[in-house]
Amino acid sequence: MPGSRTHTRTRSTRTALTTALALAGLLLGTACTPGGATAESASGPVHLTFWSSLRGSQEVVDAFNRTHDDIHVDFEQVPSGQQGGYAKLSNAARAGNAPDVATIEYPQVPGFAIDGVARDLTPYLSKRLRAKLLPQALALTTFEGRTFSVPQDVEPMVFLYRRDLFAKYGIEVPRTWAEFEDAARAVKRKAKGKRIATFPTDGGHHLAGFAWQAGARWFDTRGGRWTVSMTDGPTRKVTAYWQRLIDEKLVFLNPVDTQAGTAQVGRSEVFGKLTGAWDAGGMMSSQPGQKGKWGVAPLPQWDRKHPRVGTHGGSTFAVTKDSAHPREAMEFIEWQVSSPAAWRARLSSGISSQYPAVPALLPVLRKAMDTRYFAGQDIYALFDREARHISRRWTWGPRMTATLKTVQDGLARAGDGEGTVLGAVEEGQRSTMPDLKSLGLDAREGSR
Repeated sequence: MPGSRTHTRTRSTRTALTTALALAGLLLGTACTPGGATAESASGPVHLTFWSSLRGSQEVVDAFNRTHDDIHVDFEQVPSGQQGGYAKLSNAARAGNAPDVATIEYPQVPGFAIDGVARDLTPYLSKRLRAKLLPQALALTTFEGRTFSVPQDVEPMVFLYRRDLFAKYGIEVPRTWAEFEDAARAVKRKAKGKRIATFPTDGGHHLAGFAWQAGARWFDTRGGRWTVSMTDGPTRKVTAYWQRLIDEKLVFLNPVDTQAGTAQVGRSEVFGKLTGAWDAGGMMSSQPGQKGKWGVAPLPQWDRKHPRVGTHGGSTFAVTKDSAHPREAMEFIEWQVSSPAAWRARLSSGISSQYPAVPALLPVLRKAMDTRYFAGQDIYALFDREARHISRRWTWGPRMTATLKTVQDGLARAGDGEGTVLGAVEEGQRSTMPDLKSLGLDAREGSR
């Protein structure tokens, strides 16, 4: 594509996002080369490139290629995270050679849409697939009626807990955050050296999920502009709650996604873990010796009469602006997310407790799950209920990786006694505003 047209598309993309994230300008990307070209030589199948960091992707691609003659997918495993696959994807897009299909986690979807990397898939998303997807999942990739990626899984936050420890010390599994605080006091009093859970200092995503559940709206595009409100009332309620538990030493305060955090669980020092549904499988893999000791409960609620949760984790598939075969790319994506054969192939790579964005596939995942680890509990029945409680008020921001890194840096300082949980989100908001304005977006800070 000539440079002038690339500039036009980028400008139109940002203009559309400025006006309530309409993103209509990205439709231009479906009509210009190379993205709009769909003609293919009759000499063989259409070849697609697919980049992903997800485990089991090679097995999925192999299964697809065995069963499809008209499309062949070439797979490349990429590292996870901003300095791995995302940086590689951004660099490739700038050079005009991004893959046809790429895996993007939910918080990064708006950013890749703004940058013009993720194609507007609205013209390609079939009514058949739309009807299959959990609405709460699809809402996270759809802005003002425009869909920019297709959900693979969506991970409601839950409470993984040690059945044996709660029973041993005669403590009830909490159903509300008030009960969680009471239980935390009981654990500290009755079980020397143990705590009910760990507040993760590497948990920017966790804190976002807690705020989401409480009704926070860190980013809002209503009214034709980006409003950033990371210190709104619900968020302040959440940060005050956790600061109190931290100050009174009712929870551990340290990183959890580390060897030290895993060892903490292995030593039975914590009664539970507040995390995404996917992490039940992670527990099975990291703590095989604790089979039968764990259960899964809903995330504690602020109001049990009006249950609501946020998410922690989940991936989507995007078709990039450089794809010459967007319709074939969407055919591959639809097969990945909605075919039982695709999910069986993915699950063959190892233990997983992902909650599929197509709920009709739950029988496939149930069959692959060894429920003995959770004492026979049907954890997918719980995941299914909780997924339908995911609040649809939430929108991720345009530069969420940078925003969450700033929040996590603040949480790390809080862990060292040099800051607070509220201070971490305040700094996150301060650092985010210049990023939004540098993108040419109409942005303002919301009222508290």
